[in-house]
Amino acid sequence: MNSRRFIFWQANRNGTLYIGVTSDLVKRIWEHKNNMVEGFTKRYVVHQLVWYEVHESMESAIKREKRLKEWKRKWKLELIESSNPNWRDLYNTIV
Repeated sequence: MNSRRFIFWQANRNGTLYIGVTSDLVKRIWEHKNNMVEGFTKRYVVHQLVWYEVHESMESAIKREKRLKEWKRKWKLELIESSNPNWRDLYNTIV
């Protein structure tokens, strides 16, 4: 997984969403889950990995992230639910 780039969505039990980009998905999600990252995910307890997408370059991942941030919430939920209808925490599937 280290040679690729990732876009990911995390959620909390209230449905708050956080989108991010990283080159090390396992490490980054672990940091969020363990409150190592100050900011939004720590403040709103957004620790559950609910969706991710693999990209070959950071440039393409960032472009996609910017597009997804502009989406309506309904579209975001549909994308997440298309691959994760039960909103399972996917972290254990990537470690």
